[in-house]
Amino acid sequence: MKIAVIGSGGWGTALALLLHSNGHDITLWSYSKEESENLRNTLENPFLKGVPIPADLYFTSDPACVAGQQVIVMATPSFAVRNTARMVAPYLEPDVLLVSVTKGIEAKTGKRMSEIIAEETGKAVTALSGPSHAEEVGRGIPTGVVAACPDASMSHRVQDIFMNERFRVYTSPDIVGVELSGALKNVIALCAGVCDGMNFGDNTKALMMTRGLTEVARLGMALGSRHETFAGLAGVGDLIVTCTSMHSRNHRAGILIGQGKDVETAMREVGSVVEGYYAAQSAKMLAEKVGVEMPIMTATYQVLYEGRDVNEAVHELLRRKKTHEIEDAGWVKA
Repeated sequence: MKIAVIGSGGWGTALALLLHSNGHDITLWSYSKEESENLRNTLENPFLKGVPIPADLYFTSDPACVAGQQVIVMATPSFAVRNTARMVAPYLEPDVLLVSVTKGIEAKTGKRMSEIIAEETGKAVTALSGPSHAEEVGRGIPTGVVAACPDASMSHRVQDIFMNERFRVYTSPDIVGVELSGALKNVIALCAGVCDGMNFGDNTKALMMTRGLTEVARLGMALGSRHETFAGLAGVGDLIVTCTSMHSRNHRAGILIGQGKDVETAMREVGSVVEGYYAAQSAKMLAEKVGVEMPIMTATYQVLYEGRDVNEAVHELLRRKKTHEIEDAGWVKA
């Protein structure tokens, strides 16, 4: 198939390599002409060092490259999704298959990535998400993800296009739960990094991960998703891989904050987009909108945006009033 991957960061490039190995004709779009030419000349992405890029990929920075393509994979950072979708929309084919692989929530609107793309293009979107470091997918390390769409025919098409012996794709109708999990696990990964930076140990990190996932599930169910999603690849699977790996920019940023560095310095030292920073703001907004209690997300927002002392925030979470785990979790109905 003719496929354009929109976004040539580590994740977009890794998926372009995967799709190319599946026999598809791949166009890789970059935001800047300079970046596109650099990829063409070096045949290597600096975020995937040592991973060769096939010379027969077509490299471009022209948004009109989506014309004539059967599948469009949207792989830009979350803050750029709306503008990029708006930019390519006039060139899309009527029956094009749109796939969102970006994890995030729009700050001002609280909308998921598939909602933004659908709004800007007028077309249905399938979300692809799960525990999938670009560094590992680019090297062909076995990985499992979920293609989510209320329209089963679309998620099954995505499954067929992406799946091979080292990249297993499951399908799900719960696009809300899959996208929320992918976006908000970045906040929890940042918190897990804080635990490591403060030398709290594995017990504390496990507590933060588990209760953080509870908050995400509680919010997701209030927004219409299914609790099973949060126990699957997009939920606990993505949470584990992001909270325990130094591949994760969110985890690394959290470590720096836990070590006492201010937020601005931590973000600068990580050197690339820390999605959890933006997702924390969106999580707070969505929680207030639907009336869901999310104490970990709220404390994280206060540290990131209001300058609250991280030690004080952690200890206040531990001093919260007593509660019952199952009833509090919202995983079962009373």
